[in-house]
Amino acid sequence: MSAPVAFSSPSAAFFAGAKTAVTSVFMLVLAGTYIGIGALTHDFGLSSWWLAISTVLVWAAPAQVILITTVTTGAALFEIALAVTLSAVRLFPMVVALMPVLRGPTTRLRDLLLPTHFTAVSMWVESLRLLPSIEHQWRIPFCNGMSAGYMATAAVFGFVGFYLAAGLPPLLAGGLLFLTPMSFLMSTARNARMMLDKLGLVLGLLIGPLLTILDVNLDLMWTGLIGGTLAYLVHRIREATT
Repeated sequence: MSAPVAFSSPSAAFFAGAKTAVTSVFMLVLAGTYIGIGALTHDFGLSSWWLAISTVLVWAAPAQVILITTVTTGAALFEIALAVTLSAVRLFPMVVALMPVLRGPTTRLRDLLLPTHFTAVSMWVESLRLLPSIEHQWRIPFCNGMSAGYMATAAVFGFVGFYLAAGLPPLLAGGLLFLTPMSFLMSTARNARMMLDKLGLVLGLLIGPLLTILDVNLDLMWTGLIGGTLAYLVHRIREATT
């Protein structure tokens, strides 16, 4: 195995992470997604700077779509906060999985606060792929740089989508929003190594559409709970019989 990657300083690790972000395929995915969100923001009568600030504070495209649509329909503040929070709960398992990779022997709690906020699909997938090959002391600044690169891409292309909204067909804007879940699906499939991972992915693809057809509330949450539980049970039975 090759030696872990080291950097000369935290700033060097940060800028290496930023360079990784802008040369990643996820940069293109975020660009397309936020062009769609920018167009959506324009159509709902919100400002471009409102979009930029919400991108930095919320940092989750599905939650931003919920925020945009609920704010403009006059929903109560509590209802808006609850809807956005429930959407963001899906990121909690990603944070739990990422923290042991980032944490080192001398890592302080405050050092993990920014990566926790930055955790999103694009950052999480690339962090799990790249961080194990980097020395522990450089993982957090590298992760922060990569995340800042992704966030800057989202903010910039949000402006682009906002000012292109007048000439962007609604069907194209909707298609661009679909890039994020598709990229997550392909990245998950590529990184699935164990039978447990592959089975969970297949079960999710089968159960999700079924629950949607049956009009089950919180279908995404139930898909994860049912598919993940079944995959884990099969994995335990398989281990017990081998």
